Amino acid sequence: MKIQTHTERKLNFTAVLAGIFLAVLALAHADDSRTNSWLTTYAGKYARIYTTDANRTNGVAVTTWSNGSQSQNSPAYCGVQEIYSSSNYVYIRSTGLGAHTMGPWYLNAAHTTTFPNYPANQKAFFRIPRTVTIPATKTQTALGTIGFFVDGIAMFDSADGFVWTGSAESGSGTGYWHREAYANEGVTFDPGFAHQENTGNHHYHGDPIALRYLLGDHVDFNATTKIYSESGTAPTKHSPILAWVKDGLPVYGPYGYSVATNPASGVRRMLSGFVLRNGQNGTDNLTNTARATIPAWAQRLYSVAAAQAGPALSTTYPIARYMEDYAYLGDLLNTNSGLTNVLGVDFDLNEYNVRWCVTPEFPDGTYAYFVSMETNGVPKYPNNIGRAYYASPTGGAVTNFAETVMTNLLTGPNASPVLNAPTANNGAVKLTWGATEGGTYMVQSTTNFSAWTTNSTNVAAVLNAASFTNNPTDNYRFYRVARTALATYDPVSGTSTGGGGTGILSVSPTSGNRGTTFTLTINLDATVGPPPANAPINSITVGSITGTGNVHVSQTQVTSSITIPAGAATGAQTVTVVFPGPPANPTATVTYTLTSGFTIN
Repeated sequence: MKIQTHTERKLNFTAVLAGIFLAVLALAHADDSRTNSWLTTYAGKYARIYTTDANRTNGVAVTTWSNGSQSQNSPAYCGVQEIYSSSNYVYIRSTGLGAHTMGPWYLNAAHTTTFPNYPANQKAFFRIPRTVTIPATKTQTALGTIGFFVDGIAMFDSADGFVWTGSAESGSGTGYWHREAYANEGVTFDPGFAHQENTGNHHYHGDPIALRYLLGDHVDFNATTKIYSESGTAPTKHSPILAWVKDGLPVYGPYGYSVATNPASGVRRMLSGFVLRNGQNGTDNLTNTARATIPAWAQRLYSVAAAQAGPALSTTYPIARYMEDYAYLGDLLNTNSGLTNVLGVDFDLNEYNVRWCVTPEFPDGTYAYFVSMETNGVPKYPNNIGRAYYASPTGGAVTNFAETVMTNLLTGPNASPVLNAPTANNGAVKLTWGATEGGTYMVQSTTNFSAWTTNSTNVAAVLNAASFTNNPTDNYRFYRVARTALATYDPVSGTSTGGGGTGILSVSPTSGNRGTTFTLTINLDATVGPPPANAPINSITVGSITGTGNVHVSQTQVTSSITIPAGAATGAQTVTVVFPGPPANPTATVTYTLTSGFTIN
């Protein structure tokens, strides 16, 4: 009978080092929700969309697509692929594509007119501040990405980009009546309550119901219709962190503790501080006032007088069309008590949709946004965040690291295969491991660690997992697995496809004179998954010149001593770094290049 006594979880020395390195970082940030709340379970799986309702109900999804405007010509992996951090910021790289199957999208409720935009890999690079500063003067949100949900999908605010200019609605004008996204664009949202603008930036304006289902936040999923819905049962647990805003504050789902500072007080849906100006709850009635004034919260935020006329209510301009159609309860009298409504008593979330409270991740308390929705799960203004940031929005999109960072996670195509506990059935042992979709894996076994036998060379990943079952007649074995190939894909950074590009981002210096010797520093692209620091280097060359004293300084940096002969040809040269392949495939090498990366003068 075959006995499985040991499972080798990493293939080779470099992979073992990477695993130890990441484990140390994970321990260092074990209580850091800004680095460990991101949903990366599905990072090794291709993003997928449904293009029609029929394909959705039949479960027919695609990994590449094009509508003539936005195209995804090579598969891209789901969501967050890289996480880095410093004492100041947490950085993420994300494709911006969901872990759930996205789509379809239509322009009308009857689903007879197709929405013109498809999602596309955004190669997003974004930072979240660690230090939260609460200023007296708030910064208004603007169009575009204001944060990221933990599945790597962009967060937009509650505006759809159109404003009443005094005589018409315009996407480029100015004014004080701003159209609300769900009321005006909700028909274009897919079952996950998301859509994309003309650059393919897939995003949520409100309740990210598909993400909440993946996180177990009181959402049901109909496997036949592929539709999500709010569970009809009473909530039993606090909502998880769903997103991080560029001001450093988390966004939770709709359910929090009944008493803000008491985790034993039970869980309920958080009550927004906003109500329609329909004559109820102490509001004025826009039907009578014809949108002659903006509400008090808007006057404060925009620093203008109340008299800012909008269009009178009609079938074309119905109530709830504009964000300013809502009043803030903290400005209104409670119709029962005759006193001004009190935050924390009559409602839970302030005019920025924020609450000070304890949460599972912040037992000592934090300011946090909460998702606003109706009791049936329909998104409700202000959705995720109010018309302004509560804290200072010092985060946002970046193009490079302006400080020293540590690597917290490289996943997706950069992840090493990790074996799960084996299972046995009638003497046959089944190995399963976390894999990367598009990957091909080799399985090897040994009885003594001095000689390895190749059991299979062509195990294909199925989504983000792979498996192998041994011969039941085998004696006890020790097993290891290695990825030997990866299909072409669209990486999370750069512009090329297939393996993450050429692998070298830059070199320093970029030129040198004949007859000189200097140290060349080569910066590797993290998206190609280079080996960790101190892993061996086969060679470093500049054109035909071979470097000496090669040092693997860090996972993304190597150095080499280069001597340019006095008679060397001048001009641009290709810089090349060659690493050895895995022990399971000793004849292989891994080569990174930068064409015309160095010039000989």
